[in-house]
Amino acid sequence: MRCEAMAISSRVVIPLKITLIILTTTLIFSPSSVLSYGPTPKKFKKIYAFGDSYTDTGNTHSSTGPSSFNYVSSPPYGNTFFHHPTNRYSDGRLVIDFVAESLSLPLLPPYKDSKADKTYGVNFAVAGSTAIRHRFFVRNNLTLNVTPQSLQTQLVWFNRFLESQGCENSATTPRQCGAVFSDALVWVGQIGANDYAYSFASTISPNTIQRLATRSVTGFLEVLLNKGAKYVVVQGLPPTGCLTLSMYLAPETDRDGMGCVGSVNKQSYLHNTIIQAKLDSFRKQFPQAVIVYADHWNAYSTIVRGANKYGFKEVFKSCCGSGGGNLNFDVFNTCGSPNARSCPDPSQYINWDGVHLTEAMYKTMASMFLNGTFCKPPFSYLLAKKQ
Repeated sequence: MRCEAMAISSRVVIPLKITLIILTTTLIFSPSSVLSYGPTPKKFKKIYAFGDSYTDTGNTHSSTGPSSFNYVSSPPYGNTFFHHPTNRYSDGRLVIDFVAESLSLPLLPPYKDSKADKTYGVNFAVAGSTAIRHRFFVRNNLTLNVTPQSLQTQLVWFNRFLESQGCENSATTPRQCGAVFSDALVWVGQIGANDYAYSFASTISPNTIQRLATRSVTGFLEVLLNKGAKYVVVQGLPPTGCLTLSMYLAPETDRDGMGCVGSVNKQSYLHNTIIQAKLDSFRKQFPQAVIVYADHWNAYSTIVRGANKYGFKEVFKSCCGSGGGNLNFDVFNTCGSPNARSCPDPSQYINWDGVHLTEAMYKTMASMFLNGTFCKPPFSYLLAKKQ
């Protein structure tokens, strides 16, 4: 998930109706990783990834990122694993990186890196990206959305890539598209959280955002399937009410059983329900494809409820931030800014910078997706079905 930053004139306690930004994710495994598959033959030769900042591995930089979270090109981002910033919104690797490592593939290069070797796949995800087209936010004067890229932008980029491979669609260019998709895993990371965040406290109803965002996501998936995508993983939204930024903004009376912002969590849960229902329909419409749902909401919630079991001591507090207290978050002095500091051990924290997560959290969730019970059907089923 990249979560997008909100420009907030003051810390006003406002009833939170929307799901707050979550962006980006892609990561790889070390040899000792819990996601290691051992010396098994390669199942896939490449990965194509889409999403927001929870999946973006470098299509966004400090100068182009969302406001408030515009230090991604500066330390301490990247310090845990890479030991330098890589334009990932984390202290290290993301879920997609761990997915690549588990498949014995190199880390995915960002699409906008023209010099990168894209033999093993491409990452089209963009921090701050929305499901709904950017012009909708411009037309409705929703100025928090300073990121012009949307899921439609990522599709345009992907189409350019496909054209370079001679692929138009599975009907008119079956051989070329077969070469593109037959050995490729398509990973659609979380997308849509920014749509709710950018419309926060606006005159646009959450129901309208939900209808447009889910329609955009499912429409995007249908295009991919029509082009010939055969092995697809769709990652839902997490319980965004558990993010530090949500806790910072919402009144303390708006809490659920996990101690998170209840109204926001309810919204992301319903969003996921709509997506899952459409995936069921796609499985009937495209029986030749294997379509897996990665249950981000329940994986994250399971960790929150059993944080100690998973090695986390801080559930809501930001590792990198400022202000101290229970959240260590100040929207005017976020991670990477002169007044912000990083905690000594990010592995004990779920939240990295107030919106994005630590490598330790991404690694734990990746294991739950790839080796656990939080993919429907299980990821092992997809691997078994790979011809």
